[in-house]
Amino acid sequence: MKVKTILVSQPAPTGENSPYFELEDKVKIKVDFRSFIHIEGVDSREVRLQKIDFSNYSAVILTSRNAVDHYFRIAEEMRFQVPIDMKYFCLSEAVAFYLQRYIVYRKRKIYVGVRTMTDLSKVIKKHKNEIFLLLTSDKLKVDIPKTLDKLNIKWDRAVLFKTVVTDLSDLKDVFYDILVFFSPSGIDSLFKNYPKFKQKTTRIAVFGKTTQIAAEKAGLVCNIIAPTPEAPSMTMALENYIKEINKR
Repeated sequence: MKVKTILVSQPAPTGENSPYFELEDKVKIKVDFRSFIHIEGVDSREVRLQKIDFSNYSAVILTSRNAVDHYFRIAEEMRFQVPIDMKYFCLSEAVAFYLQRYIVYRKRKIYVGVRTMTDLSKVIKKHKNEIFLLLTSDKLKVDIPKTLDKLNIKWDRAVLFKTVVTDLSDLKDVFYDILVFFSPSGIDSLFKNYPKFKQKTTRIAVFGKTTQIAAEKAGLVCNIIAPTPEAPSMTMALENYIKEINKR
């Protein structure tokens, strides 16, 4: 079957130059966006129940912008004045730059990885005397704690926010040719919202190995997989697939 419609399980892009809009023009299809999951912050009481005291740590590890937002939110709730000499270890430049919402960037000690936890671990390894706090959601890739454990450092984890399934009842009667997923949580949301979901002619696109594993474990066939050497981005993978299918 030819592809005419796609649903991306993420919020709609805020800018006008999204590659998804370019995809619409290139292959003449309709792309809709709807987040299948959303983030909810925990309160300071829940953090205390985790036996976490921010004042015990000289460095924080930030793997996402959400981690930045919720660290400073909880600090304010706890009336904890973040020390000016706090060290920030950020997974990527995007996360590091996001810190500027809360601190004077040039005056703080900020260390940045390239993209992965393995990259960042090389930087962390040079600061073994620090006491680290890893700021996360309730969902955490297993390789992150494994990587930190191998470094022989003192570290703890604080869950500051949770990944929650979004109510998709308004999409009950809507059909799409392709559903696009970026995390196992998105797959969970699909089946929590639609326990009787049958794939039938719907094509499933997945980004990342963990998403693919979750989809296949749920009984789905993954028709479009990214990243690959031929398609390092999801939009490239979609474009390649749609061009091949729609020319038939």
